[in-house]
Amino acid sequence: MIALAGPTAAGKSAIALLLADKLDGEIVSVDSMQVYRGLDIGTAKPSKQQQARVPHHLIDVADVNESFDAARFVQLAREAVAGIHQRGGVPILCGGTGFYFQAFFEGLGEAPPSDSALRAELAATPLPELLRELAGRDPVTYETIDRQNPRRVIRALEVIRLTGKPFSQQRSDWQAPAADPQLSTVFCGLSRLAADLHQRIDIRVEAIFRRGLVAETEQLLKRGLALNKTAVQALGYRQTVEYLASVRSLPETIELVKIRTRQLAKRQLTWFRRQFQLTWINISPQEHAEVTTEAVLNAALPP
Repeated sequence: MIALAGPTAAGKSAIALLLADKLDGEIVSVDSMQVYRGLDIGTAKPSKQQQARVPHHLIDVADVNESFDAARFVQLAREAVAGIHQRGGVPILCGGTGFYFQAFFEGLGEAPPSDSALRAELAATPLPELLRELAGRDPVTYETIDRQNPRRVIRALEVIRLTGKPFSQQRSDWQAPAADPQLSTVFCGLSRLAADLHQRIDIRVEAIFRRGLVAETEQLLKRGLALNKTAVQALGYRQTVEYLASVRSLPETIELVKIRTRQLAKRQLTWFRRQFQLTWINISPQEHAEVTTEAVLNAALPP
C-alpha cells in the first residue's frame, strides 16, 4: 500500500494517477469533502476522465444533505483496500485530510457524546474567547485546528471540558487491524517551497471560480448544503455562500479563499509532520510529475 499525503495544491492527485498507471493501482481518496456528491469544482475532484482512467474510491459516496464522518470513512476505505488487494492491485491512499489517515491507520479516537447544555454555553461564547481557552488547554490542537471553524473549536473544547484531557491526546477506543506481514505501507509526504505552493494555490483558486464555483454553490444550496454543518464549512464553499449573502464582493471573496487555503496548507503540513513519520519528498518548482513519481517509487520499491 502507498499513502500519499501533503498540503492542498502540492500535486498529490497527479502523482497518484501516475503511480496507479505504473503499479496497476487504484486510488482511495482521503478527502473529507470529495465524499460529497456535487462538491466537485471547489474540492478539485478528479474528472470523469481521470476516474475512468484509474478506479477511484471514496468519491461521491454521500449526498450533500447527508452526514459523513471518520467512522464511515474508515469502514468504506478498508472495504476498498481489501477489494483492491483481492484484485491484485496496489491501493494508493491519497489526500490531505490528516484525521482520516490517522483514523484509518490507528483507529478512531475515544470521545464522549455531546453535552447539549455545555455545547450551548460554548456556542454563545465569542470565538476569540474560545480560541484563547483552547490555546491554553491544548496548544497542539490550537496549532492544527481550523480556527475559522467554530464547530470544530467548540467540539474540541467540549471534549476537553468533559474529559479533562487535551483533545489531541484522546486515545483510540478500538485497534486498527493487525498488519499483514506480507504487506507493507509506504507513507510519503509531498512538500514544496512556500512561495511555490502559494503561487499554485492562487492559480487553483482563480481557476475554480472561473470554472463556476459560484453557480455550483447556488445549486448545492438548493439541494440542502446549508443544512449540512460539515459540508457547508468546506473551504471555498463557505466563503461563496457568504458572497451570495452579500457579505463581501466577489474579488474580496476570491482573495479570502486564497488566504484561507494558504492557512489550511500550513496547518496540514504541521499536522502531518507531528502525527506521522513520513518519507518527505520535496518538489522543486516546475518539476515534472514524472520526476516526483519516480522519487515516490524509489521510496516504495528500494533496490
